[in-house]
Amino acid sequence: MSLTAATTSTTSTTGTAATITRIPGPPGLPLVGSLLDLTRRPLRTYLDARRDYGDVVRFAAGPPGLRAEFYAVFSPEGAHQVLGSEAANFRKDNSFYDELRTSLGNGLLTSQDGDYHRQRRLIQPLFTRRRVDGYAEAVGQECGVLADRWRVVPGGVVDVAEEMSRFALRTVSRILFGADVEAAVRVVHHSFPVLGEFVLERGFAPVKVPRGWPTPANRRAAGAQRDLYAVCDRIIAERAVRRAAGVADAAGPEDLLELLTRARGEDGERLDPAELRDQVLIFLLAGHETTATSLAFALFLLAKHPEQRRRAREEADAVLAGRAPVAADLEALPYLTQVLKEAMRLYPAASQMGRRSVEESVIDGYVVPAGAQVILAPWVTHRHPDHWEQPDRFDPDRFLPEREKERHRYAWYPFGGGPRACIGQHFSMLESVLTLGALLRDFDFEAVDRGVRLGQGITLQVRSPMRVRLTPRG
Repeated sequence: MSLTAATTSTTSTTGTAATITRIPGPPGLPLVGSLLDLTRRPLRTYLDARRDYGDVVRFAAGPPGLRAEFYAVFSPEGAHQVLGSEAANFRKDNSFYDELRTSLGNGLLTSQDGDYHRQRRLIQPLFTRRRVDGYAEAVGQECGVLADRWRVVPGGVVDVAEEMSRFALRTVSRILFGADVEAAVRVVHHSFPVLGEFVLERGFAPVKVPRGWPTPANRRAAGAQRDLYAVCDRIIAERAVRRAAGVADAAGPEDLLELLTRARGEDGERLDPAELRDQVLIFLLAGHETTATSLAFALFLLAKHPEQRRRAREEADAVLAGRAPVAADLEALPYLTQVLKEAMRLYPAASQMGRRSVEESVIDGYVVPAGAQVILAPWVTHRHPDHWEQPDRFDPDRFLPEREKERHRYAWYPFGGGPRACIGQHFSMLESVLTLGALLRDFDFEAVDRGVRLGQGITLQVRSPMRVRLTPRG
């Protein structure tokens, strides 16, 4: 606790007496507060803040008189309160989600209230375990394409961050669009990083330049958004033409776009073309960036840790034995699942997430005011020394079933939690574990780069090479 924090006694909105301290936090710079730290190095800033000030920290960003305040919550108990037990009091209408909604539409990740509940009713049947298991064939096909290409890479060295980004994007695009995969891959690969950086900077900005002003940043973001919308609208329109002509089946009757188009509620409600595009964009974002990050770091960590790599490879060999992976293999690959979970602990793709408080609340003994911008940081909670011994060490055995049961539910929450937990988490785990197994079966890995430079956009970003040397296995 900060030595300057003033202690007071108050009563929370639920009537529970509590000892409350004024929320401590870093003073920042005289002219901009913590703005530069939050936009340029948020991960280090949050770690330092928890170390210096505790589990609830107040940040001020922007010039005097225009400063915006942000309240970061780092404890598992606080994350549970925000995402779970008091989720109704913490909404997705903070500045970050407003910017994301403007950039990528009102899809399942960004929508709220009636829009969200309607979309969830329509989309949930597409993400049942049985339906998701049906996507394993597409995962296996893309694994085969990737392995064939890796076997002839000159010098045998690849950047796994770049490779997994393209692999995950191709896979989710194949599942979404079927035969229309290539056009989407090119545009998304270019456009998402531009919009991610734009959303982050505007989310923390105390004063936002109108998007219509022709600044370089606005123009880059508008061009990226225009390209994304155009490719999705074109694919959706072409699919509608084929369907009207009676040839929809030839285009891939079971891809996700076709299933989204057919989705009907009990009263016949459906998604219109604009809503289809919004859902597709959100699925492209959530379905490729998060999986790509998890896979890249799982491979990179294994490449640096020979004993864990040996155990993972032996399990992959025993289960897959020279064949393509199938959905049933997921349950037979427990150590690979532990490896993936540990990679997601150390490098969560959603390293920070935001909410806005509706009413005043008490979190970890601190009063968080109504209307506050609240930041959760899995990056910090996943390293919280009260819950993780030697938190920076790579140890997949942390996720043995008996050890998982001992931990707080929100000590590890890469998929969020509560009523708005990620609808695609089973798909992400299925794709990632099966891919990891197939690649370990076919290749050995040795790290070329020992460290990696990270950044933050909509998701965690790799800003330096993450190279490994491949050795094809017989």
